[in-house]
Amino acid sequence: MFGMGAAEIGVIIVVALLVFGPDKLPDLAKQAGGFVRTLRRMADNAKDDFGREIGHDLKDVNLRDLDPREVVRRSMFDDSTKPSPVKETRILRPGEKPPFDSEAT
Repeated sequence: MFGMGAAEIGVIIVVALLVFGPDKLPDLAKQAGGFVRTLRRMADNAKDDFGREIGHDLKDVNLRDLDPREVVRRSMFDDSTKPSPVKETRILRPGEKPPFDSEAT
């Protein structure tokens, strides 16, 4: 969760107990839960408003698809786009001239 392990979460809980005390901690947890619920509701409403504003054509667009890192990851690791096979090369013998392409820049 959030890139934290069990040890980090345990330290946060112990520090919270020391700072706020066991009496206030349940109320703070309840407030934090309400804040997360409100934040999710706001995000869903914003997403719905955005979908309504851009119309039905773009409503199913996933915003993650627009992330450049996701585009690179998908293009590099997608199995449907296999790279073209590399030509077999051979080692030149001593004195043999390498192939020359007159159209190369």
